Amino acid sequence: TCPKGKLLVVTHGVRWAWLGRVGFQPVWDLQEELRRRVQAGDDGAEAVLLCEHDPVITLGRGANPANVLLSPEALAARGVDLVPTTRGGDVTYHGPGQLVVYPVVRLRRGLLTTLELVAGVLARLARELGVSAEWRRDPAGVWTERGKLAACGVHVSRGVAIHGFALNVSVDLSPAGPFGLIVPCGLTCARVTSLVAEGARALPELSVLAARVGAGVAAALGGAAWQDDALARTLAPGGQGAWS
Repeated sequence: TCPKGKLLVVTHGVRWAWLGRVGFQPVWDLQEELRRRVQAGDDGAEAVLLCEHDPVITLGRGANPANVLLSPEALAARGVDLVPTTRGGDVTYHGPGQLVVYPVVRLRRGLLTTLELVAGVLARLARELGVSAEWRRDPAGVWTERGKLAACGVHVSRGVAIHGFALNVSVDLSPAGPFGLIVPCGLTCARVTSLVAEGARALPELSVLAARVGAGVAAALGGAAWQDDALARTLAPGGQGAWS
């Protein structure tokens, strides 16, 4: 019971997991598996997955193939995969030095509010590291005065979202680097930036940043957050899958 004059707040909690360095497809498969469970009524399957991907260029549903500047064969020769996806948006890159955040959650407060909550955690982290950043709805992402710090793109089915945000931490931004292989997000007039390029101070390891972001996003979306190391083990050789 709730004492008279007191507001009873019910939180369902969302787990988070740092998956480490991993390929794109296994994490996408895990997201889809978790989403099927949430759609079936298992809210305990909601999760915030965080990882650092092997080099990959992903195409959103509305991507212009011309924004990928090399052929699939040339990309493969450089060790970069090319993957069409279900997320919104155009072309982007994931790889070393980037923290990717995938909230697999029911959109209880709507899509825009959910994006704003996740972006708010990333912007707050940037500010704590000495980098001024903010959420912008159009073009969607977390931005500094110099450029886009974190890209976003999601896919929603039956009220449950997958995919998410990619925060540039120490990724190579040189013309010869991976972002030189694409027109990022299809925006010819916008620059990509990173925490390192913005002069972030006392930058910890990616796993430490992941813990801060994972706990913050899970709490923002679920009211309570808890770490679930078992999720990471589902991607290891011989793992039992997210159903275990």
